[in-house]
Amino acid sequence: MDVRFSSAIHALTLISETGTPMSSEQIAASVGTNASYIRKLASLMKKAGLIDSRRGASGFWLVKGADQITLLDVYRAVRGTDEVHVFDLHQNSSDACAVGSSIGPVLTAMFRSMEREVELKLATQTLEDCIDLMAEHVAGGSEAEGRRPRRRDGREPQGEGP
Repeated sequence: MDVRFSSAIHALTLISETGTPMSSEQIAASVGTNASYIRKLASLMKKAGLIDSRRGASGFWLVKGADQITLLDVYRAVRGTDEVHVFDLHQNSSDACAVGSSIGPVLTAMFRSMEREVELKLATQTLEDCIDLMAEHVAGGSEAEGRRPRRRDGREPQGEGP
């Protein structure tokens, strides 16, 4: 299971909400992993222009606002690809079988279509949306009561609501 994406969102949320540069050790303690793993993720996110750090100074900080960082930006940064890839296709299907000889191209087209939908959804969700939903959850959540949560600035969050 690949947890780079969720770990990166966790780290970015922590960095955003703390307000001071966070060290890899501090981030690792919250994420529940080790500091070297966080440094690897941070290197990818720094290369993508999401965070920054300075040699000799401890910690990472966001380069742009949480409302300017889409979840697609985060996905691309830590996955190292521009394409969203969710589904893998099994290999070695039998060409002697009607299903085996046809299933590959059929599933490839279906999977790519679904992945494009995921990509579009990730492009509309920001780190700030995630932070706002987390704040709602911590506060007892309006979602549980059937109301759609609002962002800190009073606007509706991007994406679908209940």
